Amino acid sequence: MTNTLWKCEQFRAGQITNKVVFDSKQQASEFVAQMRQIEPDIFWRVEPVEAWRVWN
Repeated sequence: MTNTLWKCEQFRAGQITNKVVFDSKQQASEFVAQMRQIEPDIFWRVEPVEAWRVWN
């Protein structure tokens, strides 16, 4: 496990409605690509986050 995780946040009407965390940028990008095919009008933000901030 690395010290950096990748957080995906789904926004709808300016509100965070869903959060998912992945171990790699590739996994996060693949997830967001699949979600954009299902719901193209929903915005997903992908950003790196230090692991200690997620599980502290």
